[in-house]
Amino acid sequence: MKTFYWLVKREFWENRGGFLWAPIVTGVVFLVLNVMAIIAAEVMGARHGGFEIGGNNLQELVAKASSGDLAKIGAALDMTMLSVMGLISIVLGIVVLFYCLGALYDDRRDRSILFWKSLPISNTSTVLSKVASAMVLAPVIAVVVGILVGLLQLLIFAIVLSLHGINVWQLLTLAHPFRAIGSLISAIPLYALWAAPSIGWLMFCSAWARAKPFLWAVAVPAVAGVMVSWFGIMGLFDLPTTWFWSHIVQRVLLSVFPGSSLVFNKHSLETASDMNGFHNPLDLLAPNYTYGLLTTPNLWIGVAAGAALIAAAIWFRRVRDDS
Repeated sequence: MKTFYWLVKREFWENRGGFLWAPIVTGVVFLVLNVMAIIAAEVMGARHGGFEIGGNNLQELVAKASSGDLAKIGAALDMTMLSVMGLISIVLGIVVLFYCLGALYDDRRDRSILFWKSLPISNTSTVLSKVASAMVLAPVIAVVVGILVGLLQLLIFAIVLSLHGINVWQLLTLAHPFRAIGSLISAIPLYALWAAPSIGWLMFCSAWARAKPFLWAVAVPAVAGVMVSWFGIMGLFDLPTTWFWSHIVQRVLLSVFPGSSLVFNKHSLETASDMNGFHNPLDLLAPNYTYGLLTTPNLWIGVAAGAALIAAAIWFRRVRDDS
């Protein structure tokens, strides 16, 4: 277990630019852009005599707000906190995608695999440490950074509004930061399961391809999708051609992007359409909603496929000789 810990730590130190600094830089840039937007809005407001909506200033609007209006304000504050996580999630998906593609291929390209194979460390432990880094380590760091940046942004917005006479504590009580934090943390295990087929496929290409693993990883499912569409193969199973693209091509290429399960999974779309009480972005991230994915065969078939592909990557790492 200690050996596995140090293998994961090695992955972090060798890839901390993507795992750590990419989400941090994204968060900082996001905050800077928001601060610039706030400053620009303040300057424009000062030139026009302050912020007024319908002849009322912000303080009067909040004072006259009904319970429904206050709930909308709270939802807007929650969205303010979560907005940075959307951008960090895109960066996380890109980082994990290219990390997996190079995780096993780069060791062979620079011949460092000869050094690592000379150590008493199994191929299984090495590959699984890279899988754990992509499935768990990278999303954990991204979520922590997203939470910190989101809280800081929420505080900045509350302070700015307090300068217009609005009670900052009242604003903060309208938001749901602890619920947001819990939802983001609870999404990490679900991400690991959903991303399994994509991580497995990318790791397999990294271990198998003798050159240009990115080209193989993208070209094989894309060409297969074109062939299936061209010859109407899915018609033999009474399934539309789009089934292959959404359940095969999308799953092996885009599942590394957090939130892709909400976009491409039929269960998520159907459940979202049935959520008549959906008034807050946190409702979409609530565990009692997102964990409904565990009841779908789509998830578990993907997990099984991912495990098989990871096993194949371990085997190819053991037998592949590019000399």
